[in-house]
Amino acid sequence: MNLDIKPLADRVIVKAAPAEEKTAGGIIIPDTAKEKPQRGTVVAVGAGKKDEPMTVKVGDNVLYGKYAGTEINYNGEDYLIMKESDILAIL
Repeated sequence: MNLDIKPLADRVIVKAAPAEEKTAGGIIIPDTAKEKPQRGTVVAVGAGKKDEPMTVKVGDNVLYGKYAGTEINYNGEDYLIMKESDILAIL
């Protein structure tokens, strides 16, 4: 996926994974009860800070904090823009 937005410094843009539609037991979850996903795919990466190179790269599947990032809508798609430090792990 190629995105025309270039994040600055230590920021990354993440495409959030879709919310779970069913539980493991097969129960369908209504829209009002779905939790905000906490994982996604990195689609754009900034250049990093002077003394801190970026450790994530485009295409990495990541886990991030529940309230991390700012939601943006670009060309009809929803993304999160966040600092690399908000990313907890690479999956």
